[in-house]
Amino acid sequence: MQQLLNTALTGLTLGMVYAAFALALVLIWRSTRIVNFAQAPMAMATTFVALVVIDAGYGYWLGFAAALLSGLVLGAVLERLVIRPAEGGPEINAVILTLGLFIVLHGVAAVVFGNRYRSFPAPFGLRGFEVGGTTIALNGFGVFTIVSVLVVMGALVALFRFTDVGLRMRAAALDQEVARLLGVRVGHMLTLGWALAALVGSLAGLLIAGGSLVHPSYMDSVVVFGFVAAVLGGLDSPLGSVIGGLVLGVSLSFVSGYVGSQLVPLAALAILMLVLTLRPGGLFAHAPERRV
Repeated sequence: MQQLLNTALTGLTLGMVYAAFALALVLIWRSTRIVNFAQAPMAMATTFVALVVIDAGYGYWLGFAAALLSGLVLGAVLERLVIRPAEGGPEINAVILTLGLFIVLHGVAAVVFGNRYRSFPAPFGLRGFEVGGTTIALNGFGVFTIVSVLVVMGALVALFRFTDVGLRMRAAALDQEVARLLGVRVGHMLTLGWALAALVGSLAGLLIAGGSLVHPSYMDSVVVFGFVAAVLGGLDSPLGSVIGGLVLGVSLSFVSGYVGSQLVPLAALAILMLVLTLRPGGLFAHAPERRV
């Protein structure tokens, strides 16, 4: 029974990590209609910014804030300098550019920060809580991760449903010409979408790095699982991305705990194929929106 509980709790925390990254993908998709494959190295770069600040003696929370701020700036700059020139062309051009950014950012990070593994601190304890004399697989940092993801999800839902800015961002992503005729400053909305997505991605990078080792490729595997989580829930749904992350995290935790860790990638592929076969738009996406 204890193993079952610990496996489920491990999957819960892992699922929230995947959900954090999936939320960044959902945000960039809803605001620009681009799947950003460079989201992981962007988050990695900002995590190293936080590590530089922390190693300089300024504390975890100042490094945390520096990472989020640098993510906001990095997203805006990349949209303006790299993605904006491809605006108006085939949509695949922007996707190819994000793949190029994936490679470039890895190379730049390796040159600037080095390739060695470095320890990244956590703001809360990594020892599991004790319940009835038994240590369970949930710790302070895990609770912080869960709360952070839920707060971000709520903020994104509120942004797109209840604010004029969210409505303008969606309009700019769906039909730029019509949006311009309605007075929407499309360029500003696209830049804002990239900036906010990079900020959420930076949070995901910090949550993944907490209490573990980081290097320029530490986020690479998260690209796959985060993308699967986003597709499971539907790329248009923040709530769906969180539920997709939870489904994926718990499922893979049970596969790893009871079958074998070597089958985790295969299990993720099987889950993705099953959902795409039964509901191609994802669990929470609306078909008319997914065809845009």
